[in-house]
Amino acid sequence: MYYTYIIRCTDDSLYTGITTDVKRRFEEHLSQNEKSAKYTRTHKAIKIEAVWQSKDRISASRLEYQIKRLTKVQKEELIKNNDFNVFKDKIKSDDYKVKSVS
Repeated sequence: MYYTYIIRCTDDSLYTGITTDVKRRFEEHLSQNEKSAKYTRTHKAIKIEAVWQSKDRISASRLEYQIKRLTKVQKEELIKNNDFNVFKDKIKSDDYKVKSVS
């Protein structure tokens, strides 16, 4: 299983990534060491905002790419409502399962 996730940072920016283990990856972002993303080393991660489960890496990467193309307002809308209409048919919501953020 692969997961696409959105993390909120202390400056209210949003970071999007993919992983096979959300908890482990978030802890790596929090550590701000060589395993964390370059972005989260300079923008401290504070909270996982959204997680989607994908059947494979290709699907997870496709979703990550499309999320990164969204505006901040669209990303906030996606987090709030899980509304895949922001992708204008480039991504099918049926291919992804929302996971709880806890």
